[in-house]
Amino acid sequence: MAISHCSASTKLAWILALLLILVTTTIQVHCQSPPGFISIDCGFTNTSAYNDSITGIQFDPDSRFVEGGLSNKISAEFIAGSDEQQKTLRSFPNGSRNCYTLPSTTGTKYMLRATFTYGNYDGLNKTRDGSLFLFGLHIGVNFWEAVNMTNWDPSSTIWKEIITVAPANSVSVCLINFGSGTPFVSALELRPLQDLMYPFVNTSVSISYFRRIRFGAATDFITRFSLDPYDRFWEGWPFTYPWIPLNTSSRVRRLPGDNTFQVPEGILQGATTLDTNYSFLEISVGVGPNLDAKNLQLLPIFHFAEINSSNPSRRFDIYSNDELLFADFSPSRFQADSMHQNGRFLHNPTATFRLSKTRRSRLPPLINAFELYSLVRMDNLTTDSDDVNYIKEVTKHYNLARINWNGDPCSPREYSWEGLTCDYSKSNQNPRIVAVNLSTSGLKGG
Repeated sequence: MAISHCSASTKLAWILALLLILVTTTIQVHCQSPPGFISIDCGFTNTSAYNDSITGIQFDPDSRFVEGGLSNKISAEFIAGSDEQQKTLRSFPNGSRNCYTLPSTTGTKYMLRATFTYGNYDGLNKTRDGSLFLFGLHIGVNFWEAVNMTNWDPSSTIWKEIITVAPANSVSVCLINFGSGTPFVSALELRPLQDLMYPFVNTSVSISYFRRIRFGAATDFITRFSLDPYDRFWEGWPFTYPWIPLNTSSRVRRLPGDNTFQVPEGILQGATTLDTNYSFLEISVGVGPNLDAKNLQLLPIFHFAEINSSNPSRRFDIYSNDELLFADFSPSRFQADSMHQNGRFLHNPTATFRLSKTRRSRLPPLINAFELYSLVRMDNLTTDSDDVNYIKEVTKHYNLARINWNGDPCSPREYSWEGLTCDYSKSNQNPRIVAVNLSTSGLKGG
């Protein structure tokens, strides 16, 4: 009754106030990063964080995650059209190893992504001058992958991802100078995963992104957060005849309790098949210049769901190059099937996979999504944690700032800190610091 007796102007004021509250609430929800997300805009010089205009994810400046390096901006000619995080970068002209340290929870599984946009920030056109432009990445104390910018479009972005288990309360990402170009990085993104996801990843095995593809008709080249709550990058797959996209608005469900990969339903609702006159579908992703094809070990994960509204027979064999992985497979109707060989890594120098129609199948093969990873061995052990704490206290107390005192003090051995003597005699135990030589550190006083 009270509302019915309000004047028109009073009603309008209440409505405007309510709309303002709703808009404010919507903006706050949109701009709030999911729990555990750490997003770093490398080289960003502002002191405050900002929210990405597309995803709403909060990005922080990198100053509290790294020591050393130089902040840079890409060339003005490449600014327009670049993502916000790709407009700045941090380069490391000094030192053989420079590391970012990101807070984490010990034993938690994470996806870590690093992006690189050169953008001719130094005016030297290093990606186009014909010389080798190559530097390395370490995850903790283990080699992850090389970043090869040779003959690369300076406006394009390279990204690297790794799924790994945090060994302690921090995860370090190190850029390694090979002497063939100054290492740099544009952005770092750390995303926590559920413990049950990617069960073959553990403290001794990590996996590096090779390709992650969504099939069917997609409007964006990259699909990520918020469709994927873990912010994985899913690339669209270009198709021409005889490839045919399929899409459905019907629900595509996972089996109850199946949390192994958690492919978003919006991705599983799309698929690619072939004209019925064709019998096999081949996925060839190619081996890039960063990897040794002869020794490459790949782990493919195939995601299927039959989204054809009719119910004719569809059966096919799944091959890695010429090796039969799964025979006479038939995808379930509107239910996700994720096929992999329990973490078995395959030798496939050409990175080619084939789905071949069987004789009793009435339809050609179909696929909804595909993930491919390479093996990263986590064989190197970190320095004893007590010794690390002690040497950090020494560094802080004496205000030491040596260029190569970055990352783990003793591991890997070829990047151990200058002036330290480390004991590696026990192969199955963490290396220990047994002596510290500070004679060239310029110490004065008592």
